[in-house]
Amino acid sequence: AFTWDLPEARRLVGAWSKYYPVVRIGGPALGDQTAMDFVPGRYIKQGVTFTSRGCNRKCPWCMVPEREGRIVEIKDFKEGHIIQDNNFLQCSQAHQSRVFEMLRSQKEKSEFTGGIDCRLVNPWFAEQLLTLKLGQVFLAADTNLSIKKLEKAREILREVPRKKLRAYTLMGFGNDTPSKALRRMERVWDLGVTPYAQLYQPPNTWIEYSR
Repeated sequence: AFTWDLPEARRLVGAWSKYYPVVRIGGPALGDQTAMDFVPGRYIKQGVTFTSRGCNRKCPWCMVPEREGRIVEIKDFKEGHIIQDNNFLQCSQAHQSRVFEMLRSQKEKSEFTGGIDCRLVNPWFAEQLLTLKLGQVFLAADTNLSIKKLEKAREILREVPRKKLRAYTLMGFGNDTPSKALRRMERVWDLGVTPYAQLYQPPNTWIEYSR
């Protein structure tokens, strides 16, 4: 999936080639356009599914728009209890309704781990969450500006407890500093959301951060 995984992937190709005549390497890191051909349990843990691909935003730190393009709803999405869509709330409400209906039929607790766009959180979405056996919901709070959007989203999701509500909190992008990132995460916590810190890594290089 990620370019920094390629050296290990190539090592594994060499290792498995000793036992099998054909060993292939591929995936998003190599530009393969296989996003719509998702097979549950392949390369990622069982239970994860995608009901849409792409995103209409163009956040400067994100590779999704370049790799997957604008939002596309998957009509015949596979069942699963972990929704990994890049921007689920950009999908039509009709599509979202189908996904919620599917989730209500799952035995496992539902999770939204792709990062829910705080700007699009609305009362209807909040109500639908309350119909689920909810495990956790990840919001996105990547910048200081997004913290303000998170505050509004938290109010709409006021019936979701902190232990089930997390927020991806980007660190290290642009002119960010440890002190700025710390203040941002503390603000997320103060809003009743658990911050999930993520150190920025560009697509084609690897930044060695100090401890």
